[in-house]
Amino acid sequence: MISQNELVQTPEYWIETIQNELFREVHNYLKEHGLNQTQFAEKLGVSRGYISQILNGNFNFTLSKLVEISLAIGVVPKISFNKLNEPSNQFPKPPVQYNPQKRQIKTQPAL
Repeated sequence: MISQNELVQTPEYWIETIQNELFREVHNYLKEHGLNQTQFAEKLGVSRGYISQILNGNFNFTLSKLVEISLAIGVVPKISFNKLNEPSNQFPKPPVQYNPQKRQIKTQPAL
């Protein structure tokens, strides 16, 4: 089993954390505005499959796509850089399954 300290030092952890945050934001936006995936895809000019990938966590977006999607739902991403070894840092602790052989982290986004 990998420790929390080891986990937060993997790129996969941070990618999954950002994907989960984007999932929550998109999910809330769709719910608040009464939109379905097809309507949201049309608004963004992307395929419904792409929106499905976002909501299923099966995608790896570019920074420009992250900003584009964020602006489309009326939010902006805020990025901060924190030292890994400072005890005062509280990193997100999503329920995770880490596969060190594949270097994959799988979490279930919390709503």
